[in-house]
Amino acid sequence: MKAVILAGGLGTRLSEETHLKPKPMVEVGGKPILWHILKIYSSFGIDEFIICCGYKGYLIKEFFANYFMYTCDVTFHLDEDNRMEVHHRKNEPWKVTLVDTGEESMTGGRLGRVRDYLGEDSFCFTYGDGVADVDIHASIDHHRRLGKLATLTAVQPPGRYGALNLDDDIVRQFQEKPDGDNAWINGGFFVLQPDVINWIEGDKTSFEADVLPRLAAAGELTAYKHQGFWQPMDTLRDKVRLETLWETGQAPWKVW
Repeated sequence: MKAVILAGGLGTRLSEETHLKPKPMVEVGGKPILWHILKIYSSFGIDEFIICCGYKGYLIKEFFANYFMYTCDVTFHLDEDNRMEVHHRKNEPWKVTLVDTGEESMTGGRLGRVRDYLGEDSFCFTYGDGVADVDIHASIDHHRRLGKLATLTAVQPPGRYGALNLDDDIVRQFQEKPDGDNAWINGGFFVLQPDVINWIEGDKTSFEADVLPRLAAAGELTAYKHQGFWQPMDTLRDKVRLETLWETGQAPWKVW
């Protein structure tokens, strides 16, 4: 099975980092968050990836073209034949196809642009800026069992601000990390049938605003409920949280 990763947006809410690089290349623990996402899928045996590039996509191509430079020790033999010797190779079992899907394309448009690389089988699809400890195998089994065109991973994010339990002017309880409003939201980590591509009209099609509502209305969208860890990297605050979890050895998405 293949996995398609969206990696072409501007990431304007994380402009402290994204004025220099695409958001999927923003690092957590010294590696791009895109690398973390690929490692998640690879831990479930999914090793063929199609990356939808756009804004500063050449930086993503450079990362994979020089993968050993980023991940291994190297010796440059400038005194001989100008060759590079790689030490302690850290090979990944990946096949990565990087596709220019346009700087202005919407999410659905980017998916439509990689149609020729998908084949006839169901495939995974997610955003290049979010991690989770989602059970990919279970989501695929859920998708196949229900037999619909699309499955999304539904999550319940926690509340962002501390919550107060008030009795008139007296605070009876303070909860720093309250539950959210218990609403289920789209957490990415989709499983799709190739026919979903036919629901995309062009580059300006939004997968979330145009395709998913129509699939839901047609009864062709299912939800795999994930109640574990899920965290997008939308802001600098999100990045700092992910970095802290990684540095303290408490990263729930590190399932490899």
